Amino acid sequence: MQVKLEDKSGVSVVFVKGDIDINTSPDIKKFFDELIKDRKEKVVINLGDVSYVDSSGLATFVEILKKLRSYGGKLKLTNLSSKVRGLFEITKLTKLFDIFDEETAAIGSFQSGS
Repeated sequence: MQVKLEDKSGVSVVFVKGDIDINTSPDIKKFFDELIKDRKEKVVINLGDVSYVDSSGLATFVEILKKLRSYGGKLKLTNLSSKVRGLFEITKLTKLFDIFDEETAAIGSFQSGS
């Protein structure tokens, strides 16, 4: 699994590549702990190169979202495969997360205030 950070128009865009499971979730948590320590307020996670997420991965996303919200940060998810999106739908996490089909729409949503 690989994680890469880019700044796009003042938004921290995190690209994740590989499966997110019980073995890789701690690495993702560690990566996001740094972003949270820096109090990044606008974060997009691009999951275009993720084909599998297990329950520990979902729990990690929920934990990241809670930590960001604790200081007013916002998190958007984008480019979910149909399999990963289906998992978010089945678990009703689509009600908790802002999910976008395209990265540009996710970034633009910060400017439009949604």
